Formats: sequence, structure tokens, C-alpha cells
Amino acid sequence: MLISSIWTELPFYSIEFPFTLPSVLACGAWLKNTVCVTRSHTALVSPVIGDLDTAQARSKLDETVLHMCKILNVQPKVVAHDLHPDFYSTHYAHTYAAKHDLPILAVQHHHAHIAAICAEHGISETVLGLALDGVGLGIDKVPWGGELLRVEGGYFERLGHLATLAMPGGDRAAREPWRMAAAALFDLGHTHEIALRFPAQPAVNTVVAMLQRNLNCPATSSMGRLFDTVAGLLGVNEIQSHEAQAAIQLQTLAASYSKVSSLEEGYQITANNVLDFSPLLAWLMQCSDVAKGAAVFHATLADGLAKWVALAARKYHCARIALGGGCFHNELLLQLLSQHLAENNLQVLYAKQLPPDDSAISLGQAWVAAQWYESIGA
Repeated sequence: MLISSIWTELPFYSIEFPFTLPSVLACGAWLKNTVCVTRSHTALVSPVIGDLDTAQARSKLDETVLHMCKILNVQPKVVAHDLHPDFYSTHYAHTYAAKHDLPILAVQHHHAHIAAICAEHGISETVLGLALDGVGLGIDKVPWGGELLRVEGGYFERLGHLATLAMPGGDRAAREPWRMAAAALFDLGHTHEIALRFPAQPAVNTVVAMLQRNLNCPATSSMGRLFDTVAGLLGVNEIQSHEAQAAIQLQTLAASYSKVSSLEEGYQITANNVLDFSPLLAWLMQCSDVAKGAAVFHATLADGLAKWVALAARKYHCARIALGGGCFHNELLLQLLSQHLAENNLQVLYAKQLPPDDSAISLGQAWVAAQWYESIGA
């Protein structure tokens, strides 16, 4: 339910729970930061403060926490934050907790994405969660973003992930899809094609050398980076001017094309439950019809994800599937995947009140922290 705040002209969200939870302050993530404060059976989520890379946004976070706690007459019993140690929201959470002598909990980013869906639906029982986004620090200190999780209240288990891809140049690869495409070409044994495909990129020879030496090429399981890879391979986008530009372009192209079938044998699920779309990438690198390539990519993606989830659902006897993360802004992917999951008699849970992106992270953190706090008998 969207309600009006009495201390700001912007709206904030009220999510009602089917049971009472202890009061929590959750400080959110780095991008699209929000703050969540719980009181009794209600969670209040602030308007989007923004990305915490400016002094203005950081001051706004400080101000938002103080105003929400004061106006709601809440003294939190526990503080939650993202697992990443360098986020300003993490630093603020530690400062606040120390000042008020409160317990503090780090919540893994993708656990929070799925927990936010559980919070919206009031479900504390076990769900399987498919968390698809750009990046979030994993418990192994590796950037995650394509995760299959089993979540129950304050607990989660990573069941599987997308096959990893190198990010030449680290975070810069998230802004330059051609770098992700270069990493895929390298993995597929087509290193010689990288310079031929991207002659306009002055760093192309440097990137090839980085890949060959595995220098500043962190691996990621991110679905967002997989979209970037495909955009680069198809020539849709080499340099992004804004976040998710390449992914949005792919969705638009796919939606404009006629319905297509999934690529036969376009993916594989390994023995250790890694979902690998390398066969699809190999096909896409030779595809000359950009719109068709985008459509086949979406169809194969939905098919592979559904198969992956359905196998886990049978193994863990769990029919509830929560879909969280910014990639589910993609309505075509959400529609295709939901249809496949429904055909497997699985119940699909997705964001309805909040967006599926990082603006919901604070809600998920609060949901996890409240149940963790109760479980330790604090």
C-alpha cells in the first residue's frame, strides 16, 4: 500500500505482515538505496534515496533514518545492512548500532532480494528463490547475480548459480558490454575475433591481454552481465549511457520479433548445479538477425531457468518460487518464465508493491533480521 509521509512530500510504502515482528532498522544497499523500519506487523519503506555515491544521498539516508524512527516512535531492537563492507549504508548501520548498543546483522544481497518477495507475501516458510540482477557481494566474496537459493525466514542456502563470466576491467565491464562479449568470445575459443568485432574500442588489445593473463578479470555469475554479453555479441550496444540500457534494448528487440522456440540444447545444467548458457552464446555470436537473436535469447533463457528451478523444486519438495532482482523489470522474461513455471505446477511469487530491484533490499533485510532476532531469543 502506498501512503503519504507526514515528513516528506514523497510517498513511502507500507507492507502489512500476517504476524508481529520486532522493530528493525534496515539500511538498504548502495544503488537505489531505501531505508526500512518495522513496527509491530508493519514495515515502512522510504522513498528511493538514490545511489550512495554522493554526499547529498548519504546525508539523506542519515536524515531519513532519524525522521522515520522519530515520527513512527520506534526504537529499533536490531539493525540490518548489506554484506558488502564498503557500502556507506553498512558503515551507517554499524555506527547506529554501536551508538544505541544494538545487535547488527549483515544480510547477503540476493537473500534480501528473495526475502523482500517473501515479506510482501507474508511467507516465512521455505521458498525457492531465483535472484537475477547486476551484482551483489556473495558470501564467498565473489560478485553474484544469477542465483538459485533456498530461503526460509532468516536462513538461506545457495543451491546453484549461472556459469561465471570474466569481467575485464572489473566494474568497467558493467558499463561496456563489448568487454563482456570479449570475455565470452575468449571462453568460446574465438580470441582472434575480439579485435575484429570491436575495432572502434581503443582498449581492445589491452582487454585481450587481460583475458589471456587473467589480470583484473573478476568472475561473476550475474544475469545482468549475461544480458550485456549478448548485447555485445549481437552488436546491439557496446557502451552503455545509462544503467540497464543494453538489457532494455534486447527486450525491446525480442518483443518486436515473432514468437520463437528455445534453442535446442542451448544450455546445460552441470553436475554441481551450474546453469551454463555457453551453447546459446556460441549460436548468438554467429547470428546475423539481431531481433531474432534477442528473441531466441529470451526464449532459451526462460526455458533454461524454468528447467533449473523445476529440478530443484522436485528435489527439495518445494512448490513456491520467488522471483527477485532487477532483471525482473524485464516483463518479457518474467512472462515467459512464469508461464514455464506454472506449466510445472509451481506457484510463482513476484514483486507487487515494491519494484523487484535494489529499492526493495531494505525490506528484505528487515524481514531476515526480524526473524533472526527472534530465533536467537534476544
